[in-house]
Amino acid sequence: MRVGLLGYGIAGRVFHAPLIASTAAMDLVAIVTANPERRAQARAEHPDAAIVTADELFALDLDLVVVATPNRTHVEHAKRAIAKGVAVVVDKPFAPTSAEAEELVAAAEAAGVLLTVFQNRRWDSDFLTVREVLGKLGEVRRFESRFERWIPEIWDNWRELGDPREAGGLLYDLGAHLVDQALQLFGPVRTVYAELDRRRPGAQVDDDVFVALTHANGVRSHLWANAHAANHGPRFRVLGSEGAFEVDGLDGQEDALAAGHRPTGYGWGHEDRTGRLGVLGDTTEIAVEPGAYQNFYAELRAGRVPVDPAGAVDALRVIEAAFTSARENRVVEL
Repeated sequence: MRVGLLGYGIAGRVFHAPLIASTAAMDLVAIVTANPERRAQARAEHPDAAIVTADELFALDLDLVVVATPNRTHVEHAKRAIAKGVAVVVDKPFAPTSAEAEELVAAAEAAGVLLTVFQNRRWDSDFLTVREVLGKLGEVRRFESRFERWIPEIWDNWRELGDPREAGGLLYDLGAHLVDQALQLFGPVRTVYAELDRRRPGAQVDDDVFVALTHANGVRSHLWANAHAANHGPRFRVLGSEGAFEVDGLDGQEDALAAGHRPTGYGWGHEDRTGRLGVLGDTTEIAVEPGAYQNFYAELRAGRVPVDPAGAVDALRVIEAAFTSARENRVVEL
């Protein structure tokens, strides 16, 4: 499978390029990046891949195009791949709006082209563990999920820009994962309430996010994302009628990839982290499941769609409802 990669920032360099290169029978043949430093980095890290422009990439004979460019360009590049009849992976968030995402899904279906979205955190160690223990909690009533960081200064990146076309801010960035995971676990959402703030001096986009979802099955999901949390709460906390599960910390695969480790190495995805399962003081330490980002491209190479893009459309509808809720200070029904 001949693969072309658009973008060599954090998404392209840390996630997509190493995972593609680690997947059997996948060949990373071309990389697009205009930044001179990143071009040099791409040549050094993937010497067999040509460093090309977007137009040159779309002129190549490819089996798969991966869109890992800034959010504002996701739709444009995905449409070009679909028009060529080439399978396409789009990094999250799928598109700046749910309407544009729906257009992409319809275009891919009409063209008979495989389209999927890189929701890699479905293969986080802690999320896989939550899926494993849900059946031990009885009737789940509340789900809490956090991505909290300590980044007190605004950094020079398009994600910090206020233009709506950039789809910047934490709700689009980390919220795309938080909402997707909640939908995966507990299904469709009935109502959305959100509080979005800009806490850091000069911030143009949300950097303090709280979203409350009421699922159609009655489960309530409380989701947090924060760029200036000096102390972090539990990554996940799930409360059920017969017990609870809680786990701290973050999946280590991103840091491992950034450090040059690969899924083909010994012990990939295994962590020493444990979660706590039980009732009050009667809890058991549960080892987290191994993380498995490599499964995304392995599924794709096997001809399967690892992430249904329709689910990404649903997540964008929830995100849009959250923006409306925060702006109008009300609960939004879907």
